[in-house]
Amino acid sequence: MSSVTRIIKCYNCGVFNTNKEYCISCNTLISDAKKREIKTAKVKLAEIEKAVYELKHPNLAERLKKHPNFLYKIIGWFLYSAIMVVSAIGAGLAWFIAMVAAG
Repeated sequence: MSSVTRIIKCYNCGVFNTNKEYCISCNTLISDAKKREIKTAKVKLAEIEKAVYELKHPNLAERLKKHPNFLYKIIGWFLYSAIMVVSAIGAGLAWFIAMVAAG
């Protein structure tokens, strides 16, 4: 197994570092792999926070469907059905336009 020596110049202070993730002089992150890893972790955390927010704050139709009053439940289901029908029509139109454009 061969050992790979990586020599990276610090962007902050200009010191050359060998096989380090952080600069030995100013402690700045210099490893691109570590930067990608940190960025990926931040993106995953943002997606989790977005999913939790959507679960805690449902849209109007979802809230009405779960309302204890029977009349509000009917309105919620009607609103939900209308949204689904409009979405289905939009998807059908998008498919049709794509098929016409494809020839």
